Amino acid sequence: MDDEATIARRRGAMTGGIPRGRSRGRLADEVYDTLLGQMMSLRIEPGSRVTIDALARELGVSQTPIRDALNRMEAEGLVVRVPHAGYRIPPQITRHRFEDMLEIRLLLEPAAARRSAERASLQQVADLRRLLEEMAELEGGDGLMAYGAFGLRDAAFHDLVAQSAENQVIREALARLHTHVHLFRLLHDTQVTHLAMAEHEEVVTAIAARDPDAAAYAMRRHILRSGERFRRLFDEAEGADGMVVEA
Repeated sequence: MDDEATIARRRGAMTGGIPRGRSRGRLADEVYDTLLGQMMSLRIEPGSRVTIDALARELGVSQTPIRDALNRMEAEGLVVRVPHAGYRIPPQITRHRFEDMLEIRLLLEPAAARRSAERASLQQVADLRRLLEEMAELEGGDGLMAYGAFGLRDAAFHDLVAQSAENQVIREALARLHTHVHLFRLLHDTQVTHLAMAEHEEVVTAIAARDPDAAAYAMRRHILRSGERFRRLFDEAEGADGMVVEA
């Protein structure tokens, strides 16, 4: 699927029901994005159970695209099939998994940003700017739905940087991590979106200026700062556990 189609699909993924008149594959894609958004907004909570029947009623579509989307999510480790009971949403990632993901991102994403500054088309740069505009409209928005919608566009932004680098191996490796799904499930904090906006702008500015070093530096700094923002959650949780033990 091309950049514009992907962006358009994700743009509408958090609006509730799925429009009718789509092909089976298109419907499954839209259901998939909607479920990702609901997971990132914590509308679907870690550890909760979802069923095909309930989702079909909620989204106003047949069971077939629901089943297709859930099968795809199961293959990607985003849901777990429970025999005769539907699907279960996995728990939030562990600190160890978080640190592993951060290490891989630091290896791959600055390199992708560097190549993007060298290879991105004018249309791709324009698409990156359009995603920034959409995130700006959602940034600081009220409610979990706006937070989840921001997360979808954040993921689309990083995916487009990787795609514009013209290295499919890097793009596929990053896509398999589902970084933003896991990170946005950790907390709902509008400060996270506010700080990310300025960092994204630095990345796009460097790519548009065709400055590979600046693009790689901006991306690395963004990932490191993002890691610091989310790492404190694990620090706080471990501190709370320690107090319980001492008591």
